[in-house]
Amino acid sequence: MYLANSRAADQATRRVGGTPRWHRVPGNVLALGVVSLVTDISAEMVTAILPLYLVLGLGLNPLQFGLLDGLYAGSTALLRLVGGHAADRWQRLKAVAGIGYGLSAICKLGLLAAGSSVAAIGAVLAVDRAGKGIRTAPRDALISLSSEPETLGRSFGVHRALDTFGAFLGPLVAVGVLWASLGDYGAVFVASFCLAGCGVLLLVLLVKDHRQRGDRPTVVPLRTMVGLLRIQSFRRCCGWAAALGLVTITDSFVYLALQRRWEIESTWFPLLALGTTGIFLLLAVPLGRLADRVGRWRVFLAGHAALVLALLLICGPATSNWIAVVALALHGCFYAATDGVLPATAGPLLPEQLRASGLALLQTGQALARMVSAVLVGLVWTVWDLRPALIATTVALLLVTVAAAATKPWEVKR
Repeated sequence: MYLANSRAADQATRRVGGTPRWHRVPGNVLALGVVSLVTDISAEMVTAILPLYLVLGLGLNPLQFGLLDGLYAGSTALLRLVGGHAADRWQRLKAVAGIGYGLSAICKLGLLAAGSSVAAIGAVLAVDRAGKGIRTAPRDALISLSSEPETLGRSFGVHRALDTFGAFLGPLVAVGVLWASLGDYGAVFVASFCLAGCGVLLLVLLVKDHRQRGDRPTVVPLRTMVGLLRIQSFRRCCGWAAALGLVTITDSFVYLALQRRWEIESTWFPLLALGTTGIFLLLAVPLGRLADRVGRWRVFLAGHAALVLALLLICGPATSNWIAVVALALHGCFYAATDGVLPATAGPLLPEQLRASGLALLQTGQALARMVSAVLVGLVWTVWDLRPALIATTVALLLVTVAAAATKPWEVKR
C-alpha cells in the first residue's frame, strides 16, 4: 500500500520545468487575477467613498441606505444566471465575462452623470452590479476549468489574493485622487473609469478561453441549468450558501457601525476597508491551500464563525481602538475563508459543460439572500438603532452556522 501511494504521489507531482505540477498556478488563473486586480482598484475607489457620500453627503437614513445597499448587492442576482447560461450555451466564457467587465466600466462615467440624484445613483449602481453579475460565473468557471481538481482551493485563493490586492489599493488611490483634486468626487469616478477600461483590455490580451472538447459545442437549454438542482450535493450547497447569506451583514454596514461606534473621522472612513482587505490579501492563498487539505466546507464555515466574533466585538461593551482593529481583521478572515472557497467547493460537484451555469445558480441564491439581509438590517437599525440590529444579525448568523456545521459535508473525494 505504501509503495502504491508513493507511486501515485510521484505521478501527481511530476515535474515540469523543475517545479512540481501541483505547485504551479495555471497561467490563465494568474491572467484572470491581474484583470481582477486592476478592475478591483477601479471598483473599490468608488465603493470606499460611496457609503459616506450617501449617508453623510446626501443625508440618507439607514433604511434608505439599506435599500440602496441591498440593490447594490442583489442586482447581480438574475443576471448571474443570464451570464452563466449564455457562457455555457455558446461556450464563450471569456466573451461573456468581457461584456460584464465592459458594462461595469461604462457605469463609472454614469455615476459622474448621476450627480446627487439618489434615484439615478441607484440605477447606475444596479447596472454596475449587473455587469459584475454577468462576469462572475464565467470568470469563476474559467478558473475552475483551468485548474487541477485537487488544487482548486489554491487557484481560487491566488485569484482572490490578486483581486484583494486591487481592493486594498482602491481606497488608497481614491484618497490620493481626492487629495489631488481637492475633494472632487467626479475625479474619482473618471479615474475609476480609466482603470476599468484597462482591465477590459487586459482581459482581451491575456486571458485564454476554454472550449468544450469536440468539434461543436453542446447547446445547453435553460431547463438544464435549473435541472442542476436535482444533484443533491449541489442543491444542499446552494441552500446553505443562501441561508448563510441571509444572515450575513454587508460590508457597508460593518464600516458604518465601526465609524459610529468609534467616532472615526470622515477623512479616514475610506481606509476602513483596508483592514479587511489587508487580512484577506494575506490569508486568501494560505486558507485556500488549507481548504484543499482539510476540507473546503469546514474552512467556509470557520469563516462565518470569524464574522460572528467580529460582530460580537463591534456590538460589545469594550471601546478600545484595538477592538476595532481586531474586528476588521476578523472581517478579513471571513472573506479569505469564504469568497474563493465556496466556488472551489461547488465546482467539482458540477459537470464541466455546465460549470458556469451551476456557479451562477449558487451565486444568485447568495446574492438575493444578501439583498434581503441588507434591507432587514437597515430596517432594524432605523426602528431600534444600531446595537439591536447587530445583535440580531449576530445571533441569527451563529444559529445558521451551527446548523450548517451539524450537517454531513459533501466534500468531493479526490
